[in-house]
Amino acid sequence: MNRTAFYALVRAAVGGLVASQVAGFEAILNEAERRHTKLDSLAYILATPWHETGYTMQPIAERGGPSYCAKYDSGNLAKMLGNTAPGDGYRFRGRGYVQLTGRRNYWLASTKIGVDLIKNPDQAMNLEIATRVLFEGMEAGWFTGKSLNAYLDHVDEGDQEDLREFVSARRIINGTDKALKIGQHALVFEAALKAAGYAA
Repeated sequence: MNRTAFYALVRAAVGGLVASQVAGFEAILNEAERRHTKLDSLAYILATPWHETGYTMQPIAERGGPSYCAKYDSGNLAKMLGNTAPGDGYRFRGRGYVQLTGRRNYWLASTKIGVDLIKNPDQAMNLEIATRVLFEGMEAGWFTGKSLNAYLDHVDEGDQEDLREFVSARRIINGTDKALKIGQHALVFEAALKAAGYAA
């Protein structure tokens, strides 16, 4: 893959990139090449943290202190997230590229990537770990029960059809919130990957 060509097209579409943004892109591109991720999947995987991190391409933590996160400590929300102890809401607050949230999800991520995020939840902010959680979660459907393969057909079609698939794929992360905007970002990344000669 010609990374210079990739960044040239991305910069033409979104403007200049700072070093930390490039580091985030590099971590994701390296993981995709290691996994042989399909082109359309990678385009959508890139678009997700681009949006979720406010274009920083660095893992972020959910805003709000213990009192804000107390909403995750009781009731149906706590049960759904697997939070069982007082303070779990804050301890297992959203972190990473896709806001991994709740004791259950931290445990699941720990078992899948081999890093103890229950003992040290802040490790979810590590760039390499956040990248692995991003891929594993989107490919396996951890976040909402829906995976990339449920929406992307891995066939290179026209932009209109690809955009339709990308918009639908937002259900992997967060229903239909900002689905069109993120789908349009995915089209930009798809074009940049093609220009760079990316092949799974």
